[in-house]
Amino acid sequence: MINKIIKNKIEQLFCLYKELSRGSENVLHEIAMLEIPEMVYQSNAIENSTLTLEDTESILMNGIVPQKASIREVYEAKSLAKITEQLLISKNKKLSIAQILNLHKILLSDINDGIAGRFRQGKEWVRIGNQLGANPLFASSLMTELVKDYNAGKYPYFLDSIAYFHAEFEIIHPFCDGNGRIGRVIINQQLMQLGYPPIIIQNKSKVKEYYSLFSLYARNMKFDGFTALFALLLIESLHKRLTYLTARRIIPLSLWAKQNEVKGNIATNKAKRQTIPAFRLREKWVISESYRENIDTIEFFHGK
Repeated sequence: MINKIIKNKIEQLFCLYKELSRGSENVLHEIAMLEIPEMVYQSNAIENSTLTLEDTESILMNGIVPQKASIREVYEAKSLAKITEQLLISKNKKLSIAQILNLHKILLSDINDGIAGRFRQGKEWVRIGNQLGANPLFASSLMTELVKDYNAGKYPYFLDSIAYFHAEFEIIHPFCDGNGRIGRVIINQQLMQLGYPPIIIQNKSKVKEYYSLFSLYARNMKFDGFTALFALLLIESLHKRLTYLTARRIIPLSLWAKQNEVKGNIATNKAKRQTIPAFRLREKWVISESYRENIDTIEFFHGK
């Protein structure tokens, strides 16, 4: 589990986010909409899609399909974007089995209609790395129990609850296909339902920082690694929005490091640990030009 210091930091940033977001709903919506291509790219890339971020942006924003793109990957990008945009509109909707099935139906319609919008059944076994998903005979009942536990607040701290749900969802692997993408969509649905901004799990670090957590959970049922990962990504997401709402200029982290006589690798490590309010924009770290390390992050965003 994450310590009290991290919990307090998230709470402080979230309180400030709510304060500064009043009257800024339109720009926050635009930030979320601009994130959709990267969310789609990162989630599909985790599932080994060959589309680049530029390819994904071309398909979703310009309607131009790269010649090398497969039809399936184009459909996957468009469907996942549709789901993500839909959640931005219905972000306060309570999690339910019907909603999860509907998301899956949207994701796989026109790709594999035979399995779209339903859980595995009969002899539809699936493999997850070096292990099997739950017995298909119990996939539906296990999901019903999982959603019920989540809505009942099985774990008091919200990130623990989301982390447990994600770990269990992926271990159950309730669908024949699309489990990873739907699982990551649900994380953001859960965050937004609580008023938090969405997060983006990064493809580049998936093996070390993401996939390894599933193996750990399968061995000992510990999900605190997911809580820690989601906490870090949520802090980054809050930093991003607070920076947009308060910064005069946003510059590359490398330039900020040079201006403040900080070694580049040290600045990058600080960004990865979120000890400075940097965030990734098109996979590159950026930060407010005026941020100074001798100022507390909360005080900086308050303009003190």
